[in-house]
Amino acid sequence: MNRGIFILLVAIPLLCMTIPSTAEIYKWTDEHGIAHFTDKPPAGKKTETLVLKINTYTAVEVTPLVERLGRKDKVVIYTTAWCGICKQAKKYFRDNNIAYVSYDVEKSRIGRTDFKLLKGRSVPIILLGGKRMNGFTVARFDALYKQVQKQQTQAMNTEQDGG
Repeated sequence: MNRGIFILLVAIPLLCMTIPSTAEIYKWTDEHGIAHFTDKPPAGKKTETLVLKINTYTAVEVTPLVERLGRKDKVVIYTTAWCGICKQAKKYFRDNNIAYVSYDVEKSRIGRTDFKLLKGRSVPIILLGGKRMNGFTVARFDALYKQVQKQQTQAMNTEQDGG
């Protein structure tokens, strides 16, 4: 095979893979005043292209919190006095003997500061073992709690085995 043709056959697919793919979301309003969101603009309708921000966290830096608390196994929860879900979470922690520290993001200077650092938008925010959970449900918290406990147990076993 001619070397020039070979290079083209290899280079063209590689160039195609480097073209970024983008998805756009369009907002439009129907004749009844109801807003719709679609991935394709409807024909004959005035649309607005939306810029979306991803709100997903894979990890959160909690080193200052851990240093302040002195223990990695403690749950940290950011709350407000009026938040019913926050009250449910704290009651669940108490009922299940789960050690926690609570910071009110409206009344506590530390709570307010940490909430800003965490780029908080709603409460509760729950931190445990370097993991972050926005909101609270028993099922989600239990899964996170078990995952963190398992990681901590494995880390302790590794340390005891000499590294």
